[in-house]
Amino acid sequence: MNPDPTVSQKQIENLIFSIRGMQVMFDYHLAELYGVETKRVNEQVKRNHKRFPLLLYVSVNSG
Repeated sequence: MNPDPTVSQKQIENLIFSIRGMQVMFDYHLAELYGVETKRVNEQVKRNHKRFPLLLYVSVNSG
C-alpha cells in the first residue's frame, strides 16, 4: 500500500496497459492507488455495478 497520498500523472499512466486495443488498469493497481485491499475495490464494484459499465470494468477469470 502507498502511504503517500499524492500520485503523479506519470505513476498512473504507468499502471494503464493496452490489451487488445483497450486501455485497462488492474484491480490491484487501483487498490494500491486508493490505499485499500484489492478485495475492497472488487466489493465496491459489485455493490455499485451501475457505476462501472462493461467498458470500464472487465472481469478476467483464470481457468
